[in-house]
Amino acid sequence: MPYVAVSALSHPGLLRDRNEDSLVIGPWTLCATVTENAQTLVFPLGTPLVVAVADGLGGHPGGEVASALVVRRIASIGPALSSEDAVRDAMNACNRAVYEAAGGDEGSELATMGTTAAGAVVQPGSVLVFNVGDSRVFAATRDGLRQVSVDDSPPLEPGHRTTHLVTQCLGGTPTYRAIRPHVTAGSLSPGDRYLICTDGLTDPVPTDVLDEVMREHDDGRAAFELWKAAIAAGGPDNITLAVVRVADE
Repeated sequence: MPYVAVSALSHPGLLRDRNEDSLVIGPWTLCATVTENAQTLVFPLGTPLVVAVADGLGGHPGGEVASALVVRRIASIGPALSSEDAVRDAMNACNRAVYEAAGGDEGSELATMGTTAAGAVVQPGSVLVFNVGDSRVFAATRDGLRQVSVDDSPPLEPGHRTTHLVTQCLGGTPTYRAIRPHVTAGSLSPGDRYLICTDGLTDPVPTDVLDEVMREHDDGRAAFELWKAAIAAGGPDNITLAVVRVADE
C-alpha cells in the first residue's frame, strides 16, 4: 500500500533563547519545543495529509503564539484540504485567527504577533504546495533541489544572499491586512520527496549543501544531517524542517 513517510525536527538554534517555530504533520503538532533527533511518522497515502512549518516573527511579541495557533488550526482542518481553493481559504482563515487572537488593539501586548507558513498537502496522485512569507518548500528531484514555494521577500540588496524582511505574513500588523497565499498544484508519484523548512535552515545553509544532503540521505537521517548543517553554519535562528517521502509499500 502506498504510504507517506515524514521525518521532522525543530530546534531553537544556537543564538535564540526560545523556539518560535511550530510544525504540523497530519494531526500531530510540535510547538515551541526542542528536538535534536528527527521524529519519523508514516501514514497511508489516502486522505489529504498536510505537512507544514510556521515561523513566528522574530522581534514581535507572541511569535510562538501565532505559529502554534496556525499549525493547530491546520491540523484540525487538514483532511479537508483537497483543493487549491480549500488551501487558500484555510490560509485566509488562519490569518484572521491570528488577528483575532492578537486582540485587534494597538495597545495589546500581542498586537503585532505574526508568523509565516509553508507546507504541502499530499494526496493520491497530487500535491498542493502553499506558503505565506519566506518559509520554503523544495521538491527533491533527480535534477536537484527545486524551490516550489514563492518567497514573500523584498529584492535582495547587492552582495546579500538572504533577507529577514517579509512582504506578507499571517498577522504581523496592528490592524488587519489581507493576504494572497501562494498555492501550486502538481502531480505526485512514488519516490517523490519534498523538503519543508523555515529560514533557520535556508538562511545559513546554501541550496547546494541542502541538495547534497537530500541526495545522500533519506528520511530521519536526512533531517538530522540538515539540522547539523544549520548548526555547523552558526545556527543563527530557529530551525524547523520536515522531509517528506512518498513510497509504494
